[in-house]
Amino acid sequence: MALHTRLTELLDIEHPVMLAGMGGVSYHRLVAAVSEAGGIGTLGASTMSDDELPAEMAKVRAATSKPFGVDLLTAMPGQVEKGIRSVIDGGARIFVAGLGVPREAIDLLHSHNILVGSMCGKVRHAVSAVASGVDFVVAQGTEGGGHTGTVATLALVPQVVDAVGSKVPVVAAGGLFDGRGLAASLALGADGVWIGTRFIATPEARAVAGYKDALLGLAEDGTVISKSYTGKTCRVVRTEWTNHFEEHPEELQPFPQQAVASMKAGVNHLGGEDGLAVDSSREFMPCGQGVGAIDTLVPAGDIVRSMVAEAERVMEQIASTRR
Repeated sequence: MALHTRLTELLDIEHPVMLAGMGGVSYHRLVAAVSEAGGIGTLGASTMSDDELPAEMAKVRAATSKPFGVDLLTAMPGQVEKGIRSVIDGGARIFVAGLGVPREAIDLLHSHNILVGSMCGKVRHAVSAVASGVDFVVAQGTEGGGHTGTVATLALVPQVVDAVGSKVPVVAAGGLFDGRGLAASLALGADGVWIGTRFIATPEARAVAGYKDALLGLAEDGTVISKSYTGKTCRVVRTEWTNHFEEHPEELQPFPQQAVASMKAGVNHLGGEDGLAVDSSREFMPCGQGVGAIDTLVPAGDIVRSMVAEAERVMEQIASTRR
């Protein structure tokens, strides 16, 4: 049973598995490993400097000839102009935006044969994104790590499929970590999955010291949605820092001032040097609720292959019970 979907056809990939473009984590080694395994890797460019993104894209191209993408927040001043030019020049196949994509940016990317996706936490976000001309949407439930909304994956995905699935592929995200989640997402009408936290716990992921270890020892209830690191709702590992701002919400600043404040306080090193020593009791560590199922580091390519194989088995088992 081959898992060919509209997403695999659109992106010219073998498997409907996308690496989430996680800032500070999804750098060239991880991106190339996922793409080489038949999924599609996405660079997390939100934490990269103007010079770093082109260099990372070049390293991906040197490691694989398979398609890859770039995920970039488009809320910071100047990011659209600088980042998109790098995406065009660097040979990416897709561009994904976490906070919306201006229509003029979509038109520019399309003129260079680059597909555009948009992260969506509500049905109306997906409808608006499709109206702006995006080629696919990622419906991310609140279970997902990083910046997230309030609607759960199981409820969100089929509603987004009903709203825009006849026009563009819908990718499911939020709390997904294995082949059962992939099979379930396809059953909900999605054309693929966008996987984050599971890929952090890999040898190829870039991470500050203690981040991966924290995930391996965390239960499914060890995360919290907090504005304490960036000023926007973000699911992270619960720490002393998040606990402080739960008790003192009046101290919170809006985005991006709170992000600056957390950096100055020495608790936000996302995008820092791989293995950088930090205080993990306070550090910014985005993480989804699927973390409770992760207890070992697994190579990224093996995750892609095992996820697809498990999904095929699950779907075959379901089909056999109905014969």
